[in-house]
Amino acid sequence: MSDGVTLDFNVHFTTGRAGQRVLNAGERPPPAAIPEGRVPRISRLMALAIRFDNLARLGEVADFADIAELGQVTRARVSQIVNLLNLAPDIQEDILFLAPVAGDRAGGPIHRRGAGLGAAKAPLAETSGGLIPPRAVPINLVIGTPFRPE
Repeated sequence: MSDGVTLDFNVHFTTGRAGQRVLNAGERPPPAAIPEGRVPRISRLMALAIRFDNLARLGEVADFADIAELGQVTRARVSQIVNLLNLAPDIQEDILFLAPVAGDRAGGPIHRRGAGLGAAKAPLAETSGGLIPPRAVPINLVIGTPFRPE
């Protein structure tokens, strides 16, 4: 056996600049917590506007009409997205870094969400024909007869 000195400690490797492996002393830190939820749609559209602008500036596409053709969307939609770049830079930054929204889409399709925030659902009135909204008036029409409102 050798009479040398033995040092015993933990190390871990990380990736540095240009993919270099860097030796670090100590235990590997726990991975950062990934926030739950999804990225807001407006944040994704803002990032897309920045990407479109970079593609056009670098000459990878001739103009935004090419982007619309490649993305199979209308020129108007690409214009709407790119117009987000007309916002002030601090507003653009705020939009990009919005907090994730919880869970899936809130409430499903628009027709299930109601008329707006805090809108109370009106009770449905019962009639002989079934349930109808309270302000609706049932009209019985017979084909071939003139209509006479009551």
